[in-house]
Amino acid sequence: MCVKVACVGGGPAGLYLSILLKRQDPSHDITVHERNPEGSTYGWGVTYWRGLLDKLHEHDPESARALERHSVTWNEGEARVRDLATRRDSDEGFGIGRHRLLEILAARARSLGVRLEFEHEITEGNLPAADLVVAGDGVHSALRGAHADHFGTELRPGRNHYIWLGTTKVFDAFTFAFVETDHGWIWCYGYAFSPERSTCVVECAPETWTGLGLDTANEVDGLALLEKLFADILDGHALIGRSSADGAAQWLNFRTLTNRTWSRGNLVLLGDAAHTTHYSIGAGTTLALEDAIALAGALRDQPELPQALAVYERERKAALLSIQSAARYSAQWYENLPRYMHLPPEQMFALLGQRHSPLLPYVPPQLYYRIDRAAGQLEALRRFKRWLGPRIARTVHARALASRK
Repeated sequence: MCVKVACVGGGPAGLYLSILLKRQDPSHDITVHERNPEGSTYGWGVTYWRGLLDKLHEHDPESARALERHSVTWNEGEARVRDLATRRDSDEGFGIGRHRLLEILAARARSLGVRLEFEHEITEGNLPAADLVVAGDGVHSALRGAHADHFGTELRPGRNHYIWLGTTKVFDAFTFAFVETDHGWIWCYGYAFSPERSTCVVECAPETWTGLGLDTANEVDGLALLEKLFADILDGHALIGRSSADGAAQWLNFRTLTNRTWSRGNLVLLGDAAHTTHYSIGAGTTLALEDAIALAGALRDQPELPQALAVYERERKAALLSIQSAARYSAQWYENLPRYMHLPPEQMFALLGQRHSPLLPYVPPQLYYRIDRAAGQLEALRRFKRWLGPRIARTVHARALASRK
């Protein structure tokens, strides 16, 4: 249907969409425009799960095989609280370096005839002539920002501070470590993304951040402090900020992005330009690639562009409802961390795994733990728990909305 397509942003979503469209019709004229030099990207490793890999094998087996070949896997999670540790089985998880992921997708796109133009920034003032312009230029999307009122863009900052780091410590499980300081709790999520490196995301409440002096420390001093705090899990390995080409690693507040509508004429939002979900559920890359799959499918199946974009938006918004809810409750779990830290490690870890539950914030933690254990054995109680949680969540959410008016 679309003869000429311009994908603005060379991230996973834009690259994978270009691959799918070329596979659907090799005559499509597709260009991916990326403002940064090739090989320059932020971040360390990204995570995904078996369900995404199965979808990728279905839609483009070649890139899926390359992705799987260059990923590391884990089947366990570990939680460390003070000097105590507990480990349990988990779903199969995958980690891959963001650089390697983009290399794989860029090479596959080129092999299919997609043009990749790096160091080429596209704004509202120099939009390419195309049947479809895809804004895959991230949470700070310039194309979306030029029409923020139309899209109904809303950004909600989270309370906690976080920093995305690398380390030479290679974790053999998805690892959570919680450290108590004189200024409150600080914690990290660690997972491998190659045989030599892991990602380490550190998070804490604002009062802990300022109390520890992380708000004023330079990068070297800040990393040294974090290495000391997390010495037990790092085993003498270093934490690494961004490379000099990318600038210093920065503490951030996660911002949840939503848009009322995802298209304007022949311009459509994709990936982080359309929505974000809190990093603690590890779904950002998965959702971006699933956006690309849905948009490619809608463009293939619908006779006209407006219909295709409407179908894409409707399908993805529906799919995101439960994920966005899970991400919201996951972020809240960490923002209310002291509520759970008095529990024995195995109970705390069990509730960490239940942090997506809309019922957990409104039930005393130990009672919830007992209910959850019983629900695993009694089907009737499990059904009641699934019925009650969303109803409590909707009531609280409605009251919160009413209080804003």
